Amino acid sequence: MRNARVTPLGRNSLVLCLALVLGLLSPPRSLHAADTTLYPQKLAEMDAAINDAIAQKRCPGGVLWLEHRGASYHRAYGHRAVVPTPEPMTEDTLFDAASLTKVIACTPAVMLLIERGQIGLDERVQSYIPEFTGGGKETVTIRELMTHTSGLRGDVETKSDWQGQKAAIEKACQETLLSEPGTAFRYSDINFFLLGEIVHRVSQLPLEDFVQREIYQPLKMTDTGYLPPASKLPRVAPTEVVNGTPFRGVVHDPTARHMGGVAGHAGLFTTAADLARYARMLLNEGELEGTRIFKPETVRLMTTVQTPKGISDRRGLGWDIDSGYSGLRGRLFPLGSYGHTGWTGTSVWIDPFSQSFIIFLSNRNHPDESGNVGSLRSKLGTLAAEAIGDFNFAYVPGALAPLPDSETAASRPRRETRPVAQLQTLNGIDVLVKQKFAPLKGLRIGLITNHTGHDRDRNPTIDLLTNAPDVQLKALFSPEHGIRGLADEHVGDSTDEQTGLPIYSLFGKSFKPTPEQLKDLDALVFDIQDVGCRFYIYTATMAMAMEAAGENGKKYFVLDRVDPINGVTIDGPVLTGQTSFVGYHVVPLRYGMTIGELAQMFKAEHNCSAELTVIPIENWRRDLWFDQTGLPWTNPSPNMRNLIEASLYPGVGLLESALSVGRGTDTPFEVVGAPYIDDLKLADDLNRANLPGIRFVPIRFTPKASTHKDQPCGGVYLLLTDRDRCNVVDVGLQLAKTIYRLYPQDFHPDKMSHLLLDEPTLEAIKADKPLPEIRSAWQKNLEEFQKRRAKYLLY
Repeated sequence: MRNARVTPLGRNSLVLCLALVLGLLSPPRSLHAADTTLYPQKLAEMDAAINDAIAQKRCPGGVLWLEHRGASYHRAYGHRAVVPTPEPMTEDTLFDAASLTKVIACTPAVMLLIERGQIGLDERVQSYIPEFTGGGKETVTIRELMTHTSGLRGDVETKSDWQGQKAAIEKACQETLLSEPGTAFRYSDINFFLLGEIVHRVSQLPLEDFVQREIYQPLKMTDTGYLPPASKLPRVAPTEVVNGTPFRGVVHDPTARHMGGVAGHAGLFTTAADLARYARMLLNEGELEGTRIFKPETVRLMTTVQTPKGISDRRGLGWDIDSGYSGLRGRLFPLGSYGHTGWTGTSVWIDPFSQSFIIFLSNRNHPDESGNVGSLRSKLGTLAAEAIGDFNFAYVPGALAPLPDSETAASRPRRETRPVAQLQTLNGIDVLVKQKFAPLKGLRIGLITNHTGHDRDRNPTIDLLTNAPDVQLKALFSPEHGIRGLADEHVGDSTDEQTGLPIYSLFGKSFKPTPEQLKDLDALVFDIQDVGCRFYIYTATMAMAMEAAGENGKKYFVLDRVDPINGVTIDGPVLTGQTSFVGYHVVPLRYGMTIGELAQMFKAEHNCSAELTVIPIENWRRDLWFDQTGLPWTNPSPNMRNLIEASLYPGVGLLESALSVGRGTDTPFEVVGAPYIDDLKLADDLNRANLPGIRFVPIRFTPKASTHKDQPCGGVYLLLTDRDRCNVVDVGLQLAKTIYRLYPQDFHPDKMSHLLLDEPTLEAIKADKPLPEIRSAWQKNLEEFQKRRAKYLLY
């Protein structure tokens, strides 16, 4: 760490000297007396947290700025660059702001034009971009763009060689809405480069010129802007190294690069000192040092909740308030404070209640994308509030109330569900039938399916495609459990009795289609129901078949299906061990994605060359469980017999190599036990843990298959009392911790490793660490996954 500055501080020289002796602070450049206190111990903990992250290579360095009522603490840490030549970080380093651009450039530009009456907040986007029409886009409003409720997907494609802002707008106008405007939150860069274009068309100035003239120059933000000049490049923090050279002064975001470096969603470069001036202006309701940028009511409008009632992610106009992106708020800053983060490792959080803000800027993706500051942000946010000694964060009049069940990422608030009869959810096969099979016309196809491949009326997909006009179904491919879903062992090739088609097994000698099997096909079609859990291997089958399609120049279609345990909840450790058939990709135990969304992720992140088409679901909301869709249930596999078992599977399934989890009973995944377990004692210990949404009932049972086959077992029946509150991953961890503590000679948690695929969590189980501590170890990876996931969500 270097270049510490504390100005002004409310502590005397004796306290300062003591802090220096204790090694808590580097010598500050300047100190002035003030009435406001920032606790030295907490500042030292912030220093330590950042230095630990640097030592763990989660970022090469960073700049911190904490300010409260005129008292500020700012410091540079680590290195600005590590390749090709190490450079020390300095406080005046310019950072690629990434998505902070949305709230430091685009949002204030739009709000100024709204304040001046040149843009209407609830006016349709089409009023300003007439070509933005078709498929319901003509109803999207400015407010919906600014709150990420437009229905647009996360971004446009950047694989092809398109260039320029005009091309980006053309691509945006060709997009299809994934949900009805105003009904769902979906973070989208498209929203904000559309807003940047609107600023250009309304003001008749390029976005970069408008924000310089109207915001940065009046605020004396001398280092903030797009396309930094050559004179400032030595102070720019580089990002990812590509083809041997780091991006330096060139925006990292691919879409913004294609647009020429200037966009409403990314492209800005800035410093901590400039951001501090901007944050002070907002805390002062639009004015700084006698210069007014906004009216007070404009600041309040953009920094208070503007998302429609019923959407659990609460956003202002541009600004984040209470969502899965709110990590820098930490545990103490009140709901109603606001901020934003950027992909490159930038972040700012502003609390109007305590008159405080924290800025942490890093280039965590230098020299590559392996850096991660998600958990660091959260820790810094908590420590920042703890460092403020004259404000009571336990009681904050005017703060927002938490939404129901919003305490953990695994129980994000859900909207009230509409009656099933109004929904009529259609899976991909139903939509394909409605489209009269048009996407498959003229193709010779192979179908990867099993007994779960059917429409709402239970007509098998095999039959539907066999009889589809101008579609030639030439071969069938079966996953684990076979084409009828009844086999528990590896299955071989066979012939379908009804159609006479060959059935090639993808769970026998081969796990992916071979070139020989694909040579007479134009495309593969996948239609199998997933259960929303990482180690349920139909997702691996889907991915490996897509790889084969790419390798052999075949098209690949995924008929999308709902995530039966809802598409909102993400939880559990993200895979950190070696990938395998039960851990194909770097996702958490519960990923909250449909099979079609996973296909998009796998294609992008595995650089798969297949031409992928997802036939989407219709009339589905992410918060719905399977029984709220009106779709008919079909057991996805022999031991997955109902929705309760599917709900418990991501936690209970972790234990199945070490314990009986009910395979060979009438209630698989609803009972857990072993011959050595005292059922009464285990149930008592587990119920004392007070896990929400579940109770443990002592039970004796004898499994007829799998682990402890034919042996009388003591154990527990898992009584799910509230699936929305029950964190099933915690259930699995608590079971493992408790049984290992009670029976350390008999229970072997190492047998969980091939499904858990996260060594720190396994070691924490053995050490009987508290669940919150276990969860904190994977939180940073979970936050990064959530950002990756957002790019691929279709609904």
